[in-house]
Amino acid sequence: MKIENTKAQMRKGILEYCILSILKKGDAYTSEILSTLKGAEMIVVEGTIYPLLTRLKNAGLLSYRWEESTSGPPRKYYVLTENGGLFLKELDKTWSNLLNAVNQVISTKPNHNE
Repeated sequence: MKIENTKAQMRKGILEYCILSILKKGDAYTSEILSTLKGAEMIVVEGTIYPLLTRLKNAGLLSYRWEESTSGPPRKYYVLTENGGLFLKELDKTWSNLLNAVNQVISTKPNHNE
């Protein structure tokens, strides 16, 4: 088994949550989202993020607007919708519970007396 495959699957599983969390802080265009993820050492390529953003938009969790840019073509800014904010609150709870559960599992010594 290759460790890189497992690491990639772990990152993929949390990517939607990370994107919604980024957009909770404010509207962003794709390059900004990628830059934030890269800064957190979550390496994601454009070929992965565009379909994910489209899926989140189609699910009603994101919307977007076009904004003129002084340094090139207009930029598509993604915006967290009200439903996206509610969805993110649920994911926050789930993440907290999952984090606590994983921490408990990895810090607990096995009981060999049972």
